[in-house]
Amino acid sequence: MRLSSLQPYVLSALRIVSGFLFAFHGTQKLLAWPSGNRVELASIMGVAGVLELVGGFLLMLGLWSRPVAFVLSGQMAVAYFWRHAPGGLWPILNRGELAALYAFIFLYLSVAGPGPLSFDKMLRRKS
Repeated sequence: MRLSSLQPYVLSALRIVSGFLFAFHGTQKLLAWPSGNRVELASIMGVAGVLELVGGFLLMLGLWSRPVAFVLSGQMAVAYFWRHAPGGLWPILNRGELAALYAFIFLYLSVAGPGPLSFDKMLRRKS
């Protein structure tokens, strides 16, 4: 067995794990769970929390993966340049490495698609 034959399944795993971890940023903002402070829903941080929770959940399922990943990639790029980049050039110093990493993971998923273990793939087979 060649490792390259596992590539589609590892793509699905990347999408599922990234969505799972990203959704927790939303629960932190919206539910103050597992830690954090609730933010006002009608604020920029509230909108970010909704995108993170709903978008992360949709990515976990692999539902509308490409457009969701594209929107979340944009959200993370905006978060990086708005919140982190003013703190300095280097992501490790401005604490923006997570935003930058999510931005590029989601950009990759928007191009590569959800992989074989997804609702997108199941729905495509039925039609």
